[in-house]
Amino acid sequence: MIINAKIRTNQPKFKVEKKSEVDWIISVTSNPKDNEANLELIKELKKLHFITRILRGSKSKEKTLKLESL
Repeated sequence: MIINAKIRTNQPKFKVEKKSEVDWIISVTSNPKDNEANLELIKELKKLHFITRILRGSKSKEKTLKLESL
């Protein structure tokens, strides 16, 4: 599944909000420096049983992600 995600950094806890099937808002606790937010995003989505690949927006808050179920 390919989704469009808006990433919110420096939030109190990790959270996923689905606005629609393909538009998600994802809150991460990490800073956007040194790829920390991207690494947390991949790690936390793996806990939710998704293999995640960033297709577009690796240095942006607007990302296109490819999610595959484990």
